[in-house]
Amino acid sequence: MKSIAFALGIVGICLGAGPVFGATDTTARAGVTPATNNRGYQGNATAYRNNQRNNYFMVTQPDVDGACREKIYKCLSDYCGDVTVVPGQRSGRCTYATESELYNYALLCLQKDNSVLLPQYGVNTKNNTGGMNTAARLCPPYVQQELMSYLSMANMATQLSKSHSDLCLARRQELEAAMACHSVALAYGNETSSMLRTQLTDACGAGVPGGSAEMVSRFSNAGNIGANVWGWAEQIVNLNLNEKGSGWQSSVDAVLASYTNRMNLACGDDMQINTANYASSNGSTPTTLQTAAALVIGTAFPGTEPRTVENPYENWSVWQDVTSMSELYNYASAKQLVSAALSNVSTTQNAFLTSAQIDAMQNAYKLGTKVFIVRDSARCYIVPVAQMTDKETSLVAQSFANCISK
Repeated sequence: MKSIAFALGIVGICLGAGPVFGATDTTARAGVTPATNNRGYQGNATAYRNNQRNNYFMVTQPDVDGACREKIYKCLSDYCGDVTVVPGQRSGRCTYATESELYNYALLCLQKDNSVLLPQYGVNTKNNTGGMNTAARLCPPYVQQELMSYLSMANMATQLSKSHSDLCLARRQELEAAMACHSVALAYGNETSSMLRTQLTDACGAGVPGGSAEMVSRFSNAGNIGANVWGWAEQIVNLNLNEKGSGWQSSVDAVLASYTNRMNLACGDDMQINTANYASSNGSTPTTLQTAAALVIGTAFPGTEPRTVENPYENWSVWQDVTSMSELYNYASAKQLVSAALSNVSTTQNAFLTSAQIDAMQNAYKLGTKVFIVRDSARCYIVPVAQMTDKETSLVAQSFANCISK
């Protein structure tokens, strides 16, 4: 009987301790290791290994596109020379090479390249050539896009080398002197030859950086009536060897344009000089030679063009500058100011404009002005009042690039 009681007591003790041991084991498992089948830190080790492998292959192992880019660039650089901004380092063979020439050469170069393209996948080409993993098989589809990239880089390198060349710097300095002479020639074009040459020599003579005696001569002789065969006859009659013919301002602009083209060719730029639209001469006016001939034979020469009434709107300025007496802090205020000036009488009191300014604005609007440039002490606004053509819009935008347009 005692033995039976002892056995039951042992069983009871075991049953009572079971839940305690179970709870302790569950807590330990939950606190020490995650609910995975890995032992210890095997999960962290696996994640670290996968991360290192992915980074290694992403950084050090090239893909097909990257490997083909290297192959194609090597073919083109062997043929043309490496792309560099150092002048004279590229081979002269490709100075005038066409796109088709380079494309064909790159294809022929790749056809001979049967080396393994991606070494990490080179099992099938280990013992033989001409397999799947070669540049000759995988890279031809990439030739066109890599050729465009190479040509783009070569073009940019050429532009940089031109912009930093000694010839480009000399041409830029020459153009600065020519622009100075251009303004002087227009200002003193109707003066005597000696005065014009003196002013030009001071502006772009031999002592001025970029200037020369040739430049002075070209600007001083631009537009002379002796430029054509009838001009020499005019000189004989007038005894004035320095008289400017009709449209001489355009001839002065043409001289400046020639220096601009020289700079563009040397520097690879595309600079364009905006010139004014000068009034065209009236072809019906008789020349001095015609007048002298009429006195001899008693008959007047007919005009080359039909006589028409001069149109005052033909050469009116597209824009007009207006300076405000008070500050204009936004575009809306400037537009309201222009609207008020064009709609009210000139004697209306205005805190921004005088009566003379309002009258001048209204007169300009009647004669064809399409935009007003309104200025205060620190700002300027472009306020159009009529529809402009694309050429006029471009001219205004370039001339007043620092002004607010809306």
